[in-house]
Amino acid sequence: MIKFFKGVNAEMRRVHWPSAKENRHDTGVVVTVSILFALFLGALDWLFSTLIRLFM
Repeated sequence: MIKFFKGVNAEMRRVHWPSAKENRHDTGVVVTVSILFALFLGALDWLFSTLIRLFM
């Protein structure tokens, strides 16, 4: 068990932790892409529901 935690500790020292600036940038990218994707899916939903209403 001690060997396991020593191994975990050694691996955690090798991890590259992103800076606060990198975190803000990455968070902004995720939020922007999520909003764009939601708008795209909403537009498709509106388009298909309109087409179904027109032809039914």
